[in-house]
Amino acid sequence: MHRPYITRRVGQFPFAKTSTHFSLPTDPDLEDYSIRDPDLTKLGQNQCLELRKSLMENPLAQEAGLIVVSPMRRTIQTALRSLDWLIEKGAKVEADARWQENSAKPCDTGSPASKLAEEFPGVDFSALDPVFPDKTSPAASHYHFSRTALLARARAALARLYARPEKVIVVVSHSGFLRLAVTGCYYFNADYRVFDFSPRQGTAPDHGDGGGEAYGLVQHPSTKGRGGGLGWSWTQEVVLGSDLPDEVPDELPPAS
Repeated sequence: MHRPYITRRVGQFPFAKTSTHFSLPTDPDLEDYSIRDPDLTKLGQNQCLELRKSLMENPLAQEAGLIVVSPMRRTIQTALRSLDWLIEKGAKVEADARWQENSAKPCDTGSPASKLAEEFPGVDFSALDPVFPDKTSPAASHYHFSRTALLARARAALARLYARPEKVIVVVSHSGFLRLAVTGCYYFNADYRVFDFSPRQGTAPDHGDGGGEAYGLVQHPSTKGRGGGLGWSWTQEVVLGSDLPDEVPDELPPAS
């Protein structure tokens, strides 16, 4: 399954803001990575039930006013299955290509936006980057599978959350992107994590490698010590950008 990532704005300062978010894994257990934009597996569908129950019992999740989803079939399906109760309360579901998974393999490449909009009429695709689902052309350089592009994309995704007016935002994304480019934490399927935007003074320097951290994150104690909200994830963390290629690998052909 994929990861809801909930952000709460709890304070505002001249150059700082705090927020809390939950992240949950929802990537399917694929055996064939050549399948373009796959659906949730049966296992993923069952995990959505556990995720749904946990979030419905979470007071912070009850406050969410917006659901941001990676425009992939499995993330959208996760949101609609796990957060239907929130949607019924009026929360809008908005697709954002910044939250896509890392690679350009077929399983991590989306379907045409027109096809998704027809299949999921309850999701707002109006603000979706028109370059989607391209992840390999020069025009889609900000979605390339490289360390610089991925870290820059993560900063842009966080910046957009930071600027939103909603008090609580749920983001449904992917374990690889969240771990290696956004939070540095592991996410096992159906688990989640809570973070705060850390107070900051101005903008952190960007050293030219995409590693500037203008939107720092601090994990909430409720998920940090126990390995996620359900306690199913590893507690160790990784350095952002680690295990990401400096350049786009030649051996990874674009999805057809």
